[in-house]
Amino acid sequence: MDAKVVVVGSLNMDLVARAQRLPRGGETLPGERFFTVPGGKGANQAVAVARLGASVAMIGNVGDDAYGPQLRQALEVEGVDCQGVGECAGVSSGVALIVVDAASQNAIVVVPGSNGLLSPEAVQRYDALLQGADVLICQLEVPADTVAWALARGRELGKTVILNPAPATGPLPQSWYAHIDYLIPNESEAQALTGLPVSDQASAQLAAERLRELGAGQVIVTLGAQGALYVGEQGAGHFPVAAVTALDTTAAGDTFVGGFAASLARGMALPEAIVFGQQAAAISVTRAGAQPSIPYLAELAP
Repeated sequence: MDAKVVVVGSLNMDLVARAQRLPRGGETLPGERFFTVPGGKGANQAVAVARLGASVAMIGNVGDDAYGPQLRQALEVEGVDCQGVGECAGVSSGVALIVVDAASQNAIVVVPGSNGLLSPEAVQRYDALLQGADVLICQLEVPADTVAWALARGRELGKTVILNPAPATGPLPQSWYAHIDYLIPNESEAQALTGLPVSDQASAQLAAERLRELGAGQVIVTLGAQGALYVGEQGAGHFPVAAVTALDTTAAGDTFVGGFAASLARGMALPEAIVFGQQAAAISVTRAGAQPSIPYLAELAP
């Protein structure tokens, strides 16, 4: 069966330490707990799609270290098609060093490793997967020229193209916007893309309107506990979320993107797809870790 969603992106092993607070520069703090867990924005989103009701294939790279087989297996046990996951000889897999504080905020350092070697040619080898899909998801944890190629190819094939611009450190290339159906940044990413301050619904709407002016089809700015702000073909609207007690916000954005994409692939209308993604993300923040926090379809209200 063809994958309804294809994710082109990163696979990382997350090395997670929990502490009462985040360390300051030059400071050593005692930690409370350490664990490793499969992550990477691309892989997280693929797991979210699989758990939340759609078939999915992953295109990415792992290294030839001990983490590589673990990262692949973590996807395969969820039913993710991994034929497009290559192994890079003599290179480490991607890793993310994550510190989570008592307030569930995190600080993350990502070492790309094999993710940095995902080339346009590598993605092109699996063009049949792209051709068979309905939805394509990309992020920014693999080389920019690879993201650019995938976005353009998705548009050429007439697929629904989603870009989660994470991590964004500045504006996107202007040429990318015409290829994007749904641009899904968080507050800091929307600010980085536009140069406009983003802290609430009103400022998020200004940033989203600016991104639409640049050429993005539709924009969803995720605002954490403040919900999400949509600006697009159906106008503008705010989608609030129910309050939850957050334990760990790692992968909340990935869960939203995966849930949203899975909903679109299942034929759900746009507003309902946004709400579904929010419901899934709200569950994820009540649990520790990246992929372990992502809920299954049966856990969400029908």
